[in-house]
Amino acid sequence: MRLLHTSDWHLGHTLRGEVTREHEHAVFLAWLLETCVREAADALLITGDVFDSATPPASAERMWFELLAAARRARPAMDIVAIAGNHDSPARLGAASAVLRELGVHVVGSLPRTAGGELDLDHVVIEIAGGRGLVAAVPFLRPIDLPADPANPLEAVYGEVLAAARARRTAGQALIATGHLYVAGADAAYLSERRVSIGGVESAPLRLFPQDLDYVALGHIHRAQRVGRDTVRYAGAPIPLALDEAGYRHSIAAIDFAGGRVSQIRLLDIPQANAVLRVPRRGAAPLGEVLAALDALPPRRADEHRPYLEVVVALDRPEPKLRALVETALEGKHARLIQLHVEHTGDRAALGDRVSARRLAELDPRDVFLQLWAREHAEPPSAEVVAGFDRLLADVSGDAADPGAS
Repeated sequence: MRLLHTSDWHLGHTLRGEVTREHEHAVFLAWLLETCVREAADALLITGDVFDSATPPASAERMWFELLAAARRARPAMDIVAIAGNHDSPARLGAASAVLRELGVHVVGSLPRTAGGELDLDHVVIEIAGGRGLVAAVPFLRPIDLPADPANPLEAVYGEVLAAARARRTAGQALIATGHLYVAGADAAYLSERRVSIGGVESAPLRLFPQDLDYVALGHIHRAQRVGRDTVRYAGAPIPLALDEAGYRHSIAAIDFAGGRVSQIRLLDIPQANAVLRVPRRGAAPLGEVLAALDALPPRRADEHRPYLEVVVALDRPEPKLRALVETALEGKHARLIQLHVEHTGDRAALGDRVSARRLAELDPRDVFLQLWAREHAEPPSAEVVAGFDRLLADVSGDAADPGAS
């Protein structure tokens, strides 16, 4: 059995709210379809954040359904399993699930339960590849999916789903679990997505995925990586979703199984429709060095899909003409300025300057709270104040994750 694992497409995404990514997504989806055929995939697993928002544009939904239809034509016997991520609307993603299931496409938007409160096993434990694999398809868990009583609701849910899957598992059948969450031990430097609280917990322990699982397919972190062991993996996003991904090669995972066990894992590089450039490559540089580097960029070509450019300038004093100088240096160059950062090097750089120079994805709300508290108070916040902030943050994170929250 061969499984392809991909994640975090974020269809409908715009770079900094301005630049559409439709072309890049179209190139990726065409490549993915060709790869499914070339690799003779038995199953395609998509681990959340199919869309960038709970209300994606019509063009994004069209791309999703066109991909499913094209995959059915190209690989009629290939199973497709998709779970919702924290950006997806469970109801919207799963609206056509009954029809899609007849076509071998299984979409799990939320944790389905019967009227009696029991797991709907037919929708959450899914056979693939003619019975050679069994997927415990757990989506991003929202408050409504979690039990109220257990001390560890996340572990309670996974324990219940995996127990049900084990009860249905047959000899030689590969057992695969999914998740869209942050697993402790993952490289936080690769977290271009903010951590999302599940049941008041920001990270899930690796013990959530016992050793008897043959493969664990994860989503939420946008760069591919293993966690703890080779068979617990984030597939990563297919296109750069943040400008700090310059030089990073996006990929999907191809997993081969023999006798129900993983025999080989390969990373398949995704062709990049738009490169991401950074000047300088790391850190910040004085204005003179930055302008020289911009002048050395290649001249503009007829190709309209110019690389995205981030420029980071180190200044020890204000430069009112900074943007004009940078834009003049870029005239006729094959690059598209998306973001211009300033890092203040003087001793009097204000907190706001230091914070704004950091990327939004790197900001931890707790760190920002503590910095702002320190600016206004001589003593650090008490344990009660910190606990209150953590409760507030957990409530806000839950509301943000639930499109139906008010």
